[in-house]
Amino acid sequence: MRHTSYALSLRQPRWTGRQAMWFLVAMHVPYVAFLGAMATTGLGIYSTAGDPPLALPLVLVIAALQLRHSLAASRGERPRYWQWSFLLLLVLTYAPLSVFGYRWPTAQWFAIASTAMLLPRQAVAATVAAVLIGWTGWSVYDGILVSGFTAAQVAWVCAYSSTIVLMGGGGLYGAARLVRAIDDLRDARAELADLAVSRERLRISRDLHDLLGHTLSAVSLKGDLALRLLARDEGARAAAEIESLTAVARAALRDVQDVANKERHVSLAGEAEGAAGLLAAAGIDARIDVAVADAAPPVDELLGWTLREGVTNVLRHSAATACSITVRRAGSRVRMEIENDGAAHASTDGHGLVGLAARASALSGTAIGRPTGDGRFRLLVDVPEVMS
Repeated sequence: MRHTSYALSLRQPRWTGRQAMWFLVAMHVPYVAFLGAMATTGLGIYSTAGDPPLALPLVLVIAALQLRHSLAASRGERPRYWQWSFLLLLVLTYAPLSVFGYRWPTAQWFAIASTAMLLPRQAVAATVAAVLIGWTGWSVYDGILVSGFTAAQVAWVCAYSSTIVLMGGGGLYGAARLVRAIDDLRDARAELADLAVSRERLRISRDLHDLLGHTLSAVSLKGDLALRLLARDEGARAAAEIESLTAVARAALRDVQDVANKERHVSLAGEAEGAAGLLAAAGIDARIDVAVADAAPPVDELLGWTLREGVTNVLRHSAATACSITVRRAGSRVRMEIENDGAAHASTDGHGLVGLAARASALSGTAIGRPTGDGRFRLLVDVPEVMS
């Protein structure tokens, strides 16, 4: 059996949930390392200040708080008591500015990222804007009144540092969203694989019903006919029917194998020839007019399935003496109509008609079977004409 149609759907994704989590943790390491290095070693262009032994614990606490928020965001949720952890993160972000000065502003990466992860969407933009405005105001004050920068230098510091803060916070937020997207993709792949399996099962079930229902009806019919011929001592004709029955049984085996391998091809011409013989063998007066011979393969296959299902219903669910089968064009559509008598209690919601309706719907068509009165039953399939 071939399974290539959905092998990709069943392939495992490249990242597992644990790998995605460690990716998120690794994304935080450069941010934490940079802030820690700036705050504790005094590396950078500004004068050293502050207390390195105090800075390191603060950096580690901020990192733990941010990682807590990020891991929860990657699962599409907020952590428990997030209001308090968010408030503590903000305090640790802005309170040490007076101690560490320009070696601490990158802590705002974590404030902006947590803001985007935790606050309602409509409040995020306003909060981030407030952070940037506050930071710009502080930079202007410190640059002009404390550090003695020129206006151009202050403008450069404000633009540069605001860009760095936004990019850093956005990177942390994006990493959490990426992990969440990976989880969603993994779930979607699993759902698609389940859907592919379900659709394949439905296809096999429908094709087996349509194929074997018709074939088993033919076997039953030919077996009954052979028994009647034997009862009338017509051994030669009975042997011919038994031989034909054997051929039908072998064909049924091939049909089952073809269904499993998606190689079963049904055509209107082939089914019309077989239907004529079956109806004649059952003693049913059949009038078959299937002049449409140039329909596109999908339409031709649908008409073949319709003819097979219709004839099966006639043989199994009626005491018909007459049956008419017509295929004609009506404008831009192709219509098949099968009508028979002797069907006073025919069902209109069997598995065969449901499957036929599904096949027709796939081609934007309809399939309707219902009694028409006086013990007659009509099956009508109407689809748009798609020329080959």
